[in-house]
Amino acid sequence: MPNLLINERPVTDVPAASPGDARAHFEWLLAYETDCWDVHTAMEAGHDGFVVLDVRSPDAFAAGHVPGAVSLPHRRITKAALDAYADDLLFVVYCSGPHCNGADRAALRIARLGRPVKKMIGGISGWREEGFTLDAETT
Repeated sequence: MPNLLINERPVTDVPAASPGDARAHFEWLLAYETDCWDVHTAMEAGHDGFVVLDVRSPDAFAAGHVPGAVSLPHRRITKAALDAYADDLLFVVYCSGPHCNGADRAALRIARLGRPVKKMIGGISGWREEGFTLDAETT
């Protein structure tokens, strides 16, 4: 059977964007997302200016969450729930992982309320994959 891909070059058939366009794209992307490593590093360094919201269920939060995260399930995000925080505070939201859209739903709700928000890509599964520990509530 002939190899139909022999003349295809899937990496280079579509030319790369210009450096200026690539810079704009990745700056745009990073304005919306952060990752587990950056959040962990910032928290370890004591950086302020953001709060991490675990937008999963209270049971999932209790079983294990990012240390220092606040439990606020995405369906419970309201203006009143955010009023305790400064207007310019950045919310970093996460859910279970790439297979879950809870963080996207939370980010949309927060943005609709006029507040700054980023999604922590990878969620709790990414946090674990990076080798970072979780806190769990004890009963």
